[in-house]
Amino acid sequence: MDHDLGPAGPGWLVALETSGLGESLRQSVWLYPLVEITHILGFALLVGAILAFDLRLIGIRAPLLPADALARLLLPVAVTGFALAVPTGFLLFTTEATALARNPAFLAKLGLIVLALLNILAFHGLVGRRMAEWSLADRPPPGARFVGAASLALWVGVLACGRLIAYL
Repeated sequence: MDHDLGPAGPGWLVALETSGLGESLRQSVWLYPLVEITHILGFALLVGAILAFDLRLIGIRAPLLPADALARLLLPVAVTGFALAVPTGFLLFTTEATALARNPAFLAKLGLIVLALLNILAFHGLVGRRMAEWSLADRPPPGARFVGAASLALWVGVLACGRLIAYL
């Protein structure tokens, strides 16, 4: 992204990008890479834990892993990853807010994250509430398999869009 012309766009995005926070991140040799590495680590924890659980929901290796025990193991990992990814993502956004707000891959990433979070809410509000009933089943109920497949597709889409941001 070209910074020679200066940021252009809505005032709040320009203010965010030209803030001391955005300037510090852009000008520091170590700060930006540290934030980016932490963002990637957070996303790896988040998506890795979610994808492992999604595979169980779909029914892969189901007889070996009770779903409720796997959820108790992976949910804190996913929450930790989310807690790292969101604030570091905001920090990264401050460095190029005006350009990112126009980047179709960034906008698609945000949209997919919203859909993935709604999918998580749907799981916990519907089929996940009865997980103890089917936790040991070889074949989870259709609702769980659907939510797992949707989650898998959404989070892989988020990762793909995240990588494409640099190229669009």
